[in-house]
Formats: sequence, C-alpha cells, structure tokens
Amino acid sequence: MTDQKISQEALQAVIAELGEASGFDAIEGRLEQIAPQLQQLLDGALKAGGWFDDAHESVVLRTATVPDQEQRIAELRNFVLEQTRLGMLVGVAVGWEISERLESRRSD
Repeated sequence: MTDQKISQEALQAVIAELGEASGFDAIEGRLEQIAPQLQQLLDGALKAGGWFDDAHESVVLRTATVPDQEQRIAELRNFVLEQTRLGMLVGVAVGWEISERLESRRSD
C-alpha cells in the first residue's frame, strides 16, 4: 500500500475482478510456493492473538459433547463458520502487513 488514497471505485473494481472465475489465476502459482510459510505465519498470529488458548479448547470440548445430535451439529457448523471468518480476517491482516512492509522496502 502506498500513502495515496485508494478510491472506493478502484477497490470495488478489484474486488469484482477477484470474484470472477479467473480472479485468482495470477496468484495461484506464487501461493503454492509460499503456502507453508504463510500457514506458519497465520498459525503464529492466531496463537499470539490468544485465539487458541484455553477458552478456545473449552468451546471445542463443549461443542463436541452437546448431548443432542441436532444441536451439536448446529453448534459445530456455527463454530466452523466462526473459525473460518476469524482465520480469514487474521489472514487479511497478515497479508496487509506483508504488503505494507514490501511497499516500504520499495521506497527505501
């Protein structure tokens, strides 16, 4: 990212491009090469943020042991959705920070 303001129109255009079927074709090759490192970075960020502490384990245990099968499945679905959202948000933050640091090295 640069210090320049990004217009909402430009942001929406990029989001629309990424939403197309071929939106991620350009990044797939690069992502395959760095996926293990990004996974470690994301895991570290989640752990540092306290998202995998005792409270997390408590929710896992509570969800897994709900006596009613339908309620357990519903709670498990909700838990997976929440974890997915959390991982995505932290992943975006990590990606944003990588982008900021790369941009600052370009201008040095």
